[in-house]
Amino acid sequence: MTNPSASSASASASSVSSTSSTSSAPAAPSALSVLEAELRACLRGEVRFDATARALMTMDASNYRRVPAGVVSPRDAEDVTAALEVCRARGVPVVARGGGTSIAGQATGTGVVLDFTRHMDRLIELDPGTRTAVVQPGLVLDRLQRAAAPHGLRFGPDPSTHSRCTLGGMIGNNSCGSHSVAWGTTADNIAELDVLTARGRRLRLGPGWAGAPEGLRELAEGASARLRTGFPDLPRRISGYALDALLPEKGADVARSFCGSEGTLGILTEAVVRLVEAPPARALAVLGYGDESAAAEAAAGLLPGAPLTVEGMAADLVPPGAGLPRGGAWLFVETGGETGAQARARAEEIVRAADAVDALVVTEPAAQRTLWRIREDASGTATRMPDGSEAWPGWEDCAVPPARLGAYLRDFRALLSSHALRGTPYGHFGDGCIHVRIDFDLLTEPGIGRFRRFSEELADLVVAHGGSLSGEHGDGQARAELLPRMYGAETVRLFERAKALWDPDDLLNPGMLVRPAPLDSNLRFSVLPAKPVDVAFGYPADGGDFRAAVRRCVGVAKCRTTTGAGPAVMCPSFRATGEEEHSTRGRARLLHEMLAGELITDGWRSTEVRDALDLCLACKGCRTDCPVGVDMATYKAEFLHHHYKDRRRPAAHHSMGRLPEWLRRIARTRTAPLLNALAGVPPLAAVAKHLAGIAPERRLPRLAPRTFTGWWRRREPARIQGAGDLVVLWPDTFTEHLSPSVGRAAVRVLEAAGLRVTLPPTRLPRRSPLVRSGAEAPAPAPLPARHARVCCGLTYVSTGQLDRARAVLRRTLDLMEPVLRAGVPVVVLEPSCAAALRTDLPELLHDDPRAARLAAAVLTFAEALERHAPQWTPPAVDRPVAGQTHCHQHAVLGDAPDRRLRESAGLTGELSGGCCGLAGDFGFEKGHFEVSRACAEDQLLPSIREAAPDTVVLADGYSCRTQLEQLGGVKGRHLAEVLAEALERDTAGRERHTGTPERDTTAGEG
Repeated sequence: MTNPSASSASASASSVSSTSSTSSAPAAPSALSVLEAELRACLRGEVRFDATARALMTMDASNYRRVPAGVVSPRDAEDVTAALEVCRARGVPVVARGGGTSIAGQATGTGVVLDFTRHMDRLIELDPGTRTAVVQPGLVLDRLQRAAAPHGLRFGPDPSTHSRCTLGGMIGNNSCGSHSVAWGTTADNIAELDVLTARGRRLRLGPGWAGAPEGLRELAEGASARLRTGFPDLPRRISGYALDALLPEKGADVARSFCGSEGTLGILTEAVVRLVEAPPARALAVLGYGDESAAAEAAAGLLPGAPLTVEGMAADLVPPGAGLPRGGAWLFVETGGETGAQARARAEEIVRAADAVDALVVTEPAAQRTLWRIREDASGTATRMPDGSEAWPGWEDCAVPPARLGAYLRDFRALLSSHALRGTPYGHFGDGCIHVRIDFDLLTEPGIGRFRRFSEELADLVVAHGGSLSGEHGDGQARAELLPRMYGAETVRLFERAKALWDPDDLLNPGMLVRPAPLDSNLRFSVLPAKPVDVAFGYPADGGDFRAAVRRCVGVAKCRTTTGAGPAVMCPSFRATGEEEHSTRGRARLLHEMLAGELITDGWRSTEVRDALDLCLACKGCRTDCPVGVDMATYKAEFLHHHYKDRRRPAAHHSMGRLPEWLRRIARTRTAPLLNALAGVPPLAAVAKHLAGIAPERRLPRLAPRTFTGWWRRREPARIQGAGDLVVLWPDTFTEHLSPSVGRAAVRVLEAAGLRVTLPPTRLPRRSPLVRSGAEAPAPAPLPARHARVCCGLTYVSTGQLDRARAVLRRTLDLMEPVLRAGVPVVVLEPSCAAALRTDLPELLHDDPRAARLAAAVLTFAEALERHAPQWTPPAVDRPVAGQTHCHQHAVLGDAPDRRLRESAGLTGELSGGCCGLAGDFGFEKGHFEVSRACAEDQLLPSIREAAPDTVVLADGYSCRTQLEQLGGVKGRHLAEVLAEALERDTAGRERHTGTPERDTTAGEG
């Protein structure tokens, strides 16, 4: 027996200072403040009634919003008991919450929310002999899976949110997942449950009436005929209470009947779950069909082959280049075996049995994970229709008998058309369970009316096919009102009587399952402003509407993932702190509440939003990793722009936000050597860091004694050489002033590849060109300076100095006019600068057509070589690599050309994911050092420590190289530097062989 008890990775919640009254006489304490004080007095866990804590819990992953009174993070069952006692005495509802990924609204409430993810998140015991585990409700499923895997075991159910959903939430909703055709629902895998009733009684639930509250047995026995005939017999019947599990022929299993009760009967404090054997090898058969109805009709016929999964999805949810076989819809059928050959044989047998248009069998684990990621991201991807319009849950997971799925889908499509609605079904075809996001209009009264009518008609359609309104995610507010259509009034009254036996005071999650709130009330969009707000960025994917940008976050919480490594970046600050307010979802929730103006009342001046965004590294990982493309880096820049308008900014905004200006002045005055010397004097460095708002733990970077363009001007012979394509090499601030060796190396490699290299113009035209935005309008007055430097505006954008950023970028466009007219590609060596030009530039200057032209001209170093020197073969380095793909490269630019270039040069191995934690000014700013270091320790620094001695440490970003040097004591290099060094080595070898020196036109200290 093993005991892998793990303490919570979450950091302690920040203490919240109370605000004193400005009145001369003390104000009477409010009911909320009294409740808060009483909870604080008797709990050891955190009690938070501040605006931030409440705002973070207003929503789950549904269409609904409720404002809680406060949030409690209990440390143990005794804390839960104490909280229940206080809330019962004051008549305050209690809502149990895990990962907050519920899609029907059941993880929201107006009372006290119990957040189990902070402390009650341990794996208490794992027993391979009995194949059981003892878990607390806040334990994330993936942590249990990782602990069970070395024993060849796993927990059978695995929702697509497995990396952040909790066992308590899975039990509350009776979650299922893609492997339910093999291993059933959560209820099928529960042995015993420890539960506290609303009146504080501790019950140990199990079979044989174990733990049944008084009167439950009599209720069930008196209604045995209805329990035997009134519940549909299908694998995914999740709706209502599972009272039929109390029948004697089903073992009178109280624990099983508790599963799926959505926190309305009792509060789970501990669970004994059963584990199943995981096949040592797996294969994935991907079957192509003409449409989803054909795939659905084929799914049931594959079940005799005992697959592990039979998942379906249509082409609308599949990104281009996914590598799937021909078809308009696909089934993902997984098979297992003792060996890879056995698993593959079973997959090929499935292919032979399937009447598919085309098929593919995948056995390589990495390729399987890539395909599964498409399916798992569908819950977010489906929130946008192909034309970019919004789609929402609400009818997310109806289930019908698998044999009727094809017919049901045809009727479902017809019902959608009759209401002029659109949706793309996907989901668990082998179990007859369909997920779909529909383009409901939940913003206007007519749209909400149509939402209700469609919901009522669809409920009738599901029942007509012998189905369940919920096949996985529970009823919540989305469907509970319609349960009488499925079960009839008498069975629903039986549910009400059962609820009264468990919770006579109706304290636990009221309004769910019985006596529900109307399905079209409490909609989360109703509180948003009726008109768009004025913003600086263009938000082209959201029609220029910041409200729509904030609505992108639907709460699937992929940003809360903390387990595993890999290429993903999102969300480094949450992985470092474990706090919801430092996740992408948490920040989006706060922005939503800022727009709503109910909890957060001071708009753009909000300190709550400012503090949450303070630890956003602007890594842009969410832009790619978030299934719905939330771009928190842009939202942060937008917020800071408004927050500090006409106000004093932090020192770091001036010292690092205006870094290009300071460095250009240093270069003009040639004072870099003097400043380097002064920075080496500890007392002087400490004073400088204090004044500049720089973390005292940081070392000030050394400035280059000669800039990159200074070296360029002194090159001999002429600057442009060769007969190949002309490229403009962008002298970004970091390459120019801090790492000119990167620029020199890039010139060496680009010219060796036959390209002609030049730098951007430095002379402004006498008149700025006209800017077109609908009608022709004059551009801003010409700048007085005739000479200027290009700049991507990154440091201004990241600190929210958007007016200055716009001025800098317009000047840059003026300088780049000749380049844009000539159509010359622009090579940018610093990934963050390239990303700024690709995304921030056209989104900030959305009224200037030149911005899109420059963004389209930007190439990374590897892209330039691949597109403009395709016949060139790089020198052979033949060494392993370690390091990290730059977060902006991952999120915006893509690294496929870099991978191919490394492979061609014999650089083997993979770079880690994540974020280095320095992220431009973030890791240097005072107060960020510990989070910055924690981010580096997540993936980057461990990958370096584990690397072989001869490994090449790659880091294309200046921030990444600085973090490696300061925290890891390792020198990272840009890929251009590694290739240039190899070229020099080859050149030296030829000289030794021929005795004739070759002229090096790139030499010279920079």
